[in-house]
Amino acid sequence: MPPSSASTPAADAKPAGASGGVQSLERAFDLLERMADAGGEVGLSELSGSSGLPLPTIHRLMRTLVACGYVRQQPNRRYALGPRLIRLGEGASRLLGTWARPFLARLVEETGETANMALLDGDEIVYVAQVPSRHAVRMFTEVGRRVLPHSTGVGKALLANHPPEEVRALLGRTGMPAATEKTITDADTFLDALAEVRRLGYAVDDNEQEIGVRCFAVPVPNSPTSAAISISGPTGRVTEASTEKIVPVLQDVAAKLSVALANQTPA
Repeated sequence: MPPSSASTPAADAKPAGASGGVQSLERAFDLLERMADAGGEVGLSELSGSSGLPLPTIHRLMRTLVACGYVRQQPNRRYALGPRLIRLGEGASRLLGTWARPFLARLVEETGETANMALLDGDEIVYVAQVPSRHAVRMFTEVGRRVLPHSTGVGKALLANHPPEEVRALLGRTGMPAATEKTITDADTFLDALAEVRRLGYAVDDNEQEIGVRCFAVPVPNSPTSAAISISGPTGRVTEASTEKIVPVLQDVAAKLSVALANQTPA
């Protein structure tokens, strides 16, 4: 958001030019997104520095968000995302998952493996939709499950285009615990893996979240929120040789899902 020296309620409430929006709402949502990007908790001076808004304006907006329950003030005087956002997020995630299911069903039909959709929510990956494989032996991830991004294909796909300094900050906040002996637990190695994702156009989880499971993932282009889709299955079926078959299908379905979300039309 552009910096502004406006400090009166009337100035905050006026339309924001060509966007046709209300400036105070645009600023409030921008601050919430900046808080999420920073891990969910920030100080006013940090928000002022990143947004370019003066402290009085930020303080007034934060007071309103606190009163509405969307932000809470911590004992250390810093501000954190509030519990009322959970209800909004869960509702939006369910809706996005509903939109995605027909596309995930196409993935299952064409690859034979379990298809997933996941979002980057703060510092975590949350699974919002899944269509299971028809195989007797198949992968299952509970919708709503949260995992750390460094050990998943969808996490790599979602972080690949983030600035390295943001990725390092995220990894610093979450740590890099090993889910298996294959999990990447070093930040430099993980950043190298993200460079490979950008080069190839897809991400791989090769026994990194669970031994015996391989996953291919791609981001959903231009999604309204950071989203990725993936297929996962036993390494005996999802082999390195299957990459040439599976990845183009993933990329095609992700592109079609992107168009559908933009047009708000079902598959």
